[in-house]
Amino acid sequence: MDNQKLINFLNQMLSNYVVLYVKLHRYHWFVQGRHFFTLHEKFEEMYNRIAADLDAIAERILMINGKPLATMSKYLKESTLEEANADDKEMEIIAQLLQDLTQVVEEISKLGLPLADEVSDEPTADMLIGLQGQLEKEIWMLTAYSAYE
Repeated sequence: MDNQKLINFLNQMLSNYVVLYVKLHRYHWFVQGRHFFTLHEKFEEMYNRIAADLDAIAERILMINGKPLATMSKYLKESTLEEANADDKEMEIIAQLLQDLTQVVEEISKLGLPLADEVSDEPTADMLIGLQGQLEKEIWMLTAYSAYE
């Protein structure tokens, strides 16, 4: 059973999660606006969850006999997300996060789940479905938050 394509996808996911982790720290530190206190706390909550998730992704790669990427240069090369470039205004940050989270959800459903299915890797599929569900909840919450802006 050749699962190299799945390992490659998981390394791309790992890279995306590292980029999200760094972005969320930036947003946590530099957010400005009337919802500073709410967003400052929310971004901390999000980066803590992303940290746990990126560890789970790396460990899954190891469990399926792969090697997780472990350098910033490789993460930036493999990530499909861009580094933060907002001016740190509330709605710019929310728009970037919504775009990033939506992109990762689409990659999971269109690429990751079919690859896991292709090699009958139900534990990886289960992990990806769980991550997708968490991201969809964040998308829903951020969309609801920004509805009246």
